[in-house]
Amino acid sequence: MFSNYFHYCATFLKSHCKMCFTYNPAADLKSRGRNKLSICNKLCYAVGGAPYQITGCALGFFLQIYLLDVAQLDPFYASIILFGGRAWDAVTDPTVGFLVSRSPWTRYGRMLPWILLSTPLAVLAYFLIWYVPPFENGKVIWYLFFYCLFQSLQTCFHVPYSALTMFITSDQKERDSATAYRMTVEVLGTVLGTAIQGQIVGMANAPCLKGPSDILKIAYMIASGIICVIYILCAIVLFFGVKEQKEPMSFFQGIRLVMGHGPYAKLVMVFLFTSLGFMLLEGNFALFCSYTLGFRNDFQNILLVIMLSATLAIPFWQWFLSRFGKKTAVYIGSLSVIPFLVLVACVKSNLIVTYIVAFAAGVSVAAAFLLPWSMLPDVVDDFQVHNPDSTGHEALFYSFYVFFTKFASGVSLGISTLSLDFAGYLTRGCSQPHTVDLTLKILVTAAPIVLILIGLCILYTYPINEEKRQGNRKLLQEQRDNESDSDTDSTELANVV
Repeated sequence: MFSNYFHYCATFLKSHCKMCFTYNPAADLKSRGRNKLSICNKLCYAVGGAPYQITGCALGFFLQIYLLDVAQLDPFYASIILFGGRAWDAVTDPTVGFLVSRSPWTRYGRMLPWILLSTPLAVLAYFLIWYVPPFENGKVIWYLFFYCLFQSLQTCFHVPYSALTMFITSDQKERDSATAYRMTVEVLGTVLGTAIQGQIVGMANAPCLKGPSDILKIAYMIASGIICVIYILCAIVLFFGVKEQKEPMSFFQGIRLVMGHGPYAKLVMVFLFTSLGFMLLEGNFALFCSYTLGFRNDFQNILLVIMLSATLAIPFWQWFLSRFGKKTAVYIGSLSVIPFLVLVACVKSNLIVTYIVAFAAGVSVAAAFLLPWSMLPDVVDDFQVHNPDSTGHEALFYSFYVFFTKFASGVSLGISTLSLDFAGYLTRGCSQPHTVDLTLKILVTAAPIVLILIGLCILYTYPINEEKRQGNRKLLQEQRDNESDSDTDSTELANVV
């Protein structure tokens, strides 16, 4: 124990003394210049995040009600599709992370080929999710197959894209700036997804028919076709607008270190619970507005208000986290929605109150979008400080984080639909039993509040504050300067020889 202690003290003094006597401002400025991203680079990188959010928003808000009221599936089978697809999606994340880490380097990079090659099949699978097949017996298999296929192909897009954050630049400020661009575009993507799907489907909605109308089926297909075109365009912009920096990668030697890194485990648990709360709200909000509140003809506009509010709030949260710190931003952003959820649960159905709640929920959704992806690079930096000889594990951090959040999403959708089945949900009914209204109210208000509070309790133990984050940044910059000096010395020696 004492030998470890003295070794730690020696390492600490060596690193800090060396930093004091070898710091070179000119070298630091030169390093920053090499890692500087142009606005065009940041925008092209940010556009790549839109497909995941556009399709995720459309599926999250509308797939449940589509399976129940358009595809006319029993709630039990709908829950199997929703949970099975999300569970399969969660399993594919670490698998794709492994495959990406083992992929050879190409002239286009390691991440970008995955993004480009997965796009055509992903959009085809997505389109077929929203197609009602002309047979009854195999519907469940149809939707389960194409939902799982799309989730797998989208994982091949999203895991490399998420890890790309660490490969576009090594400068922490530039990564934070690029992440802010990305979050702004992603929230705009959710607005676009809500607007396309909600407005087109909303205009064709005929809720009290015994069976789904052909117009409603066509409306879903038109909306999915438009989203597919946007998906392809975004992938092309990302591929040709971003340059990936080459870094060594490995999988097996780092997986134990990554999963055992304390700050990472705590951060994942925090956002596992908070994202589960927001996913319950997202997945059931359309049904809640349509049946419990009685705003069947307004729900798509209410969803649009949530997404517009989130878009407007992104710059505010970016300023807030830079001014007061990321942990404080998580606390304020997550807690701000709770009073409004209590309000919508206690006050009798009122359209104006619902719009106010939707606006407030959008502000919290913006924080939920921005902060996890802004804090993950800090955890990666902390890992690199404590494990300077273990490199190339960035894809693992992102793939396992996405794994846990997607698994939470599958659990939320499965529990929601099963709960509605047990409560006696009536497919395409003009009204629902009181038990269904009560179940929806719990899924949209009480359950999210409890889950958010659990996540914030775990956040209290998260060790990376602003002081430690800045300290990690200085230590990493020192490591990079030392590596650069070593490379220069080696080159000079070779020239002499």
